[in-house]
Amino acid sequence: MQRFVLTLSCPDRTGIVAAVASFLLDQHCNIVDSAQFSDEANKLFFMRVCFAPESGMQIAAIREMFTPIGTRFAMQWAIHDVAVKHRVMLLVSKFGHCLNDLLYRHRVGALPIEIPAIVSNHRDFYQLAAANNIPFHYLPVNKDNKEKQEQKLIELFQEERCDLVVLARYMQILSPDLCAHLRERAINIHHSFLPSFQGAKPYQQAHDRGVKLIGATAHYVTQDLDEGPIIEQDVARVDHAMSVEDCASVGRDVECAVLARAVKWHVEHRILLNGNRTVVFR
Repeated sequence: MQRFVLTLSCPDRTGIVAAVASFLLDQHCNIVDSAQFSDEANKLFFMRVCFAPESGMQIAAIREMFTPIGTRFAMQWAIHDVAVKHRVMLLVSKFGHCLNDLLYRHRVGALPIEIPAIVSNHRDFYQLAAANNIPFHYLPVNKDNKEKQEQKLIELFQEERCDLVVLARYMQILSPDLCAHLRERAINIHHSFLPSFQGAKPYQQAHDRGVKLIGATAHYVTQDLDEGPIIEQDVARVDHAMSVEDCASVGRDVECAVLARAVKWHVEHRILLNGNRTVVFR
């Protein structure tokens, strides 16, 4: 059965839910799932509605009919067809656990996306890409060619009609220009609860501090390094008897799970931005 998803945010006021529900009723649409949130501090309202349209209804027509409601309530809104999969470009360096996990979830149908390209600044995972029948693009980066390679990345993103970039442990800092180009369309996984243990050897840092929890954070990429809106976080317990590699092994599992959830929620249109925060309708 055909499914559409309406997402919206706007200044909070009475009548928003009634207007949306009445509109869908008038168009003979059946509400399948609905979630909403009122941010009292910022006086903003957020909503996600999944609905089944009347047989044969075109998404362009329902967008046109909804426009007056969006205007009346000063909404930022979108209506998406659930059947249209996001085209996701995966970026990776020399740690492949998140890449491999996303590829597996994609292969078994747990992650409803298309993957037209895998990009890396190392050659390590070209065979993994080939095994999954996905083109592998080797774009080595150094201080002299960074701008040129980022331009190639943008061109590839456009040529492949991609909707999202996922930094699956891609260990390069994106330039402000690239961050701006990919605004709200790039997700990164960070191997800690931000901003803890930034920089090199995070698990060594965590081990040296005797931490009891290993965490991971998935967030949108911005030009402020590792400070973009947080989508998802999780932790696992560790103890004094565990080595650095034991901690890293636990951390890799947490990173995979956190990144997969963030990507899934993004492509299912469950995330709405609220300033530097996110509203996530799980």
